Formats: sequence, C-alpha cells, structure tokens
Amino acid sequence: MQRTVVTINSNGRQSASFIRVASALGWQVRAQMKELNGLVAEEISQLPNVTVYVGRLEDRKFLDDLFKSAQCAFINTTHWGDEVAIGRALADAAKKAGIQHYIYSSMPDHSVFGKNWRALPLWAPKFTVEQYIRQIGLPATFVYCGIYHNNFTGLDFPLFRMEHQNDGSFVWRAPFHPDQKLPWLDSEHDIGPAIYQLFKEGPRKWNGKRIPLAFEVLTPKEVCRAFSRGLRRPVQYKRGPIVIHCPTPVGYREHLSALESTLAESAAPYFGPDLEKDCPGVALELWEGNRGMEEYAQEVFPVEEAANGLTWMEEGEVFPHFNGVVGLIEQLNQSRL
Repeated sequence: MQRTVVTINSNGRQSASFIRVASALGWQVRAQMKELNGLVAEEISQLPNVTVYVGRLEDRKFLDDLFKSAQCAFINTTHWGDEVAIGRALADAAKKAGIQHYIYSSMPDHSVFGKNWRALPLWAPKFTVEQYIRQIGLPATFVYCGIYHNNFTGLDFPLFRMEHQNDGSFVWRAPFHPDQKLPWLDSEHDIGPAIYQLFKEGPRKWNGKRIPLAFEVLTPKEVCRAFSRGLRRPVQYKRGPIVIHCPTPVGYREHLSALESTLAESAAPYFGPDLEKDCPGVALELWEGNRGMEEYAQEVFPVEEAANGLTWMEEGEVFPHFNGVVGLIEQLNQSRL
C-alpha cells in the first residue's frame, strides 16, 4: 500500500537509510532538511518519490505543512537546538495531522533505573520526548539504535578510533571491559529495512513498544576479531580511558564522560536492563539481511577510510600468511566449544 511518510533531519544516517528503502518501494516521502547541502542531501533530493522540505523544526506552521495528510512518520531528533521542545512540537503536529503510526528514535535515560547511573546528556532528552509522545496518545513505536559500525574511523576522533599501526595492524582503544557485551548495527544498511517492516506490521503489533535495534551483540574482543577477519590484518583491543586529541564540543565531552562512567565503569547495559533480553532477537525478526561487523570491515570500512583521505589500504597484503593463521585460530576456537 502506498503511503506518505514524514522524515526529519533527512540527510542523517538513520533517516537517509529509511528514505532509500521507502523511495524504492514507492512510498511518498516528505524529507525535511535544515538546508540542502552535502552529498547525502543531494542524493536524497534526487530519489524518486521524495519531496524535500527545507525549513526549521522550530516553525510550527512549517510542521503543520510537513505532516498534513501524511499517514506515517519516522522521527529522529538531534541535540542541535532544544531537542525536547522540538520533539514535543513534532509530536503535537503529528497528533494534529492524525498520523497513524509514529516511529521515534529514542534512547534510554540511565538515571531512571535507580542504580546511581549517570544519564548520558545526548540520550536523556530523547527519553523525555518519548514520555511526552506516550502522554499525548500518539500511536507510536520507539526504536533504540545500537552502536553504528561506521563510528569506527582511522581519524583521530575519540572512542571509536581504529588506529593504524606502523606494521599495518590496527588497535582499538576504549574504556569498555574486553568481555562486555555491546549492541551493534550498520546504520546505513539496516535501519531502513527494519523501520519499513515496523510500518508494514503497523501499530496494532508495535504500538507503545520499545525496539532495541541491533543485529549483533559483540564484546570489544569479538569486534576486533571480526575486523581482523574482514581486513585480513591483526586488530587488537586495548582497554583504557577515552582520550580526546581533536577539537570536541563541550556537550559531546560531557556525553563521553557520562558514557565512560555509566557504560564502561559501571557496566550498565547499553539500552538499559529492561531491553537487554530482547537484543538482538527482535531486530533479527524484523530484518534478516543485515550486514555484520566482519562484512562491514571488509567491504565498507576501507572505502570510508579512503574517502577520509587515508591510504593504508593501498599497502597491499602486508601479512601474507595472516589468512592461514586466522583459519587455524578459528578451528581451535571451534574445537573448544
């Protein structure tokens, strides 16, 4: 059935992933953007069945026009501006327009679980918006996205730097315990199909539900093993505090500090304890064609690194016997199961 669906911040990873799927399947997409700049914005604006709405989310009249006569909405607010005020205004406009299924990309507020965990500043406002959506009675579903595969980068950014070494290997340094289970997903490849399936099954099944959207649960050691197989190079995990070498906004610094305290030092479940049991089972029921960490490392990571101006992938096969060693290690691991 053809539908009209609203998205916001439509050049972001989550919205763009869904728009590509919805456009290809013939849905009419109203894609809000603050401005029409950048490669993703240009791509989205040229897709069939997509109408770009350039405007600010603080403008109530703009929101009324955006939602008018639409049936569905996939909404991912950001911390640019007053996220709570914008999130409430979006929900009000959707309710006024009679939106039949509202999917909101939320995240947990760890401070509500009564375990002296710190709230993560860039996540807690989303939870506040979620509570408001519930209060006004919108037929809504709430997706909680795991850690993006493409957070990893060879650039000198904090937390997810995959640091290239002189011998051709890589090191990931992060504060998580090496055996701590963490949820992962490939945002560009997998968010879109999962959101589409939620819309397809509708609010009769999913109204009021929280969905942990992650397709693998991997420890840092397992992530590095997957990267190692994908890149055919040694990849080592080293636990240590978050180090910031590049200019970083104050808000993100505060978020990283709370993340280190809550998720790493206190080992709080990423989505909170109430959703841990559903991960990754619910996501896999929605979309079985997901791209795993190893596949991402092999097929996508080198391309993104090259786009960032890095050249390590041009070195050729610096570890000619590495594949055989990996195979032997995998056989030994299987024999111990």
